[in-house]
Amino acid sequence: MTAAAFDETRRVLEPGVTETSMTDHVSDLVLERKTPLWWWIGFGLSLCLLLLFVVSLAWLFIRGVGIWGVGWPVAWGFAIGNYVWWVGMASGGTIISALFFLTRSEWRSATNRIAESMTVFCVACAGIMPVIHLGRWWYSYWLFHYPNTMGTWPQFRSPLHWDFVAILVYVIASVLFWYIGLIPDMATLRDRATRRWQRVLYGILALGWQGSSLHWREYRSAYLVLAGLMAPLVISVHSIVGLDFAGGLVPGWHETQFPPYFVFGAVLSGFAVVLMLVIPLRRALDLGGVITPRHLDVLARLMLTTSLLIGYSYGLEIFMPFYRGEHAEITVVLSYLTGHYAPWYWAKIVLNAVIPQLLWFRAVRLNQPVLFTIAAGVVVGMWIERYVIVVASLHRNHSESSWAVFTPTFWDWATLAGSAGLFLTGFFLLLRFIPMVSMFEMRELVRKQKREGGR
Repeated sequence: MTAAAFDETRRVLEPGVTETSMTDHVSDLVLERKTPLWWWIGFGLSLCLLLLFVVSLAWLFIRGVGIWGVGWPVAWGFAIGNYVWWVGMASGGTIISALFFLTRSEWRSATNRIAESMTVFCVACAGIMPVIHLGRWWYSYWLFHYPNTMGTWPQFRSPLHWDFVAILVYVIASVLFWYIGLIPDMATLRDRATRRWQRVLYGILALGWQGSSLHWREYRSAYLVLAGLMAPLVISVHSIVGLDFAGGLVPGWHETQFPPYFVFGAVLSGFAVVLMLVIPLRRALDLGGVITPRHLDVLARLMLTTSLLIGYSYGLEIFMPFYRGEHAEITVVLSYLTGHYAPWYWAKIVLNAVIPQLLWFRAVRLNQPVLFTIAAGVVVGMWIERYVIVVASLHRNHSESSWAVFTPTFWDWATLAGSAGLFLTGFFLLLRFIPMVSMFEMRELVRKQKREGGR
């Protein structure tokens, strides 16, 4: 690679991007641009999947969890696997928007809005799964602490209760963090809108923002505090999800490495989803001036790093049962490697730990179709990992007489596909009504680079 070509891959802004041109382009995408055909097609398909989700839930509420393939000993099936998968993907958006904000990373500004929007709907999908998994979902409010005459309270010492509290706090904090970050841009849309309904809508969402020094001071304080909370919160959420499993005596789950293992997997899948969104949106919304090869390169490097960490965890997953010599755990590991679920196990190894090693090569990191394919493979691989952890471990428990194979039903798959419809429908709506690039942060970046003479 020549020095000029190398320098191009280091830019976080393409030459010629100004505050005015960037603001005009991003605002027009929301206010003026005619809805493109690709949006209607994507939104229509997403609505179909969402309808499937609604039908699946309606049938579930009528017939109960017996429509799923769960039973004994595999009492946790797709619902819990889906929950861990969705909440894991949410983490990538939080880390990009919060952790890299605290480190003042310049490349974050063009991608944080996409990442935060992705987080909001991933968390929404995740939050539904444990509720429908309860079976008697209408008693889900029992998880809350509230004054009651029954004298019953949630078990404070249970990681499952910690999980409920963690995910509830995570949902609330994610929505607040996303919305507060939108306020200055809502004011920009309000001031540039030409239609009355747009001025009213964005005026309400802007909460009276006028851009005064007081507003900026209060905004920056609130955003900094929330970013400081979100960064450790995302670690705690996935650590507690890991403790849900590690706290059980099921062979294959009772591992001290599970909290960091779950954090590594969550971050890996989160970065993969962000890449899967950034790559097509960069072309579809003509954002090549602000989302440069540098952004793709950084995200690919992050995905490579977390892939190495998850590969290390996979190694420990195999090594530790043999090191301890516990018969039941060795049985589970052997079933991973050679049993009924071996194809699933080896698929997760290949998709999450082997194929991402191609990202050591710069040419691969900058090749958008290949990068998108690797990221899609990781997203699928991480769902398979959750499936293996939940199902393959339960089907070989301590009681050999109860061993059984889990077979998913149509409604298991429909619930999974339908939850993707919920995510995509929400994301397509956001694409149409909010700016997918943080305009005020990009203006600050343009000014900063101008002061430094451009890079």
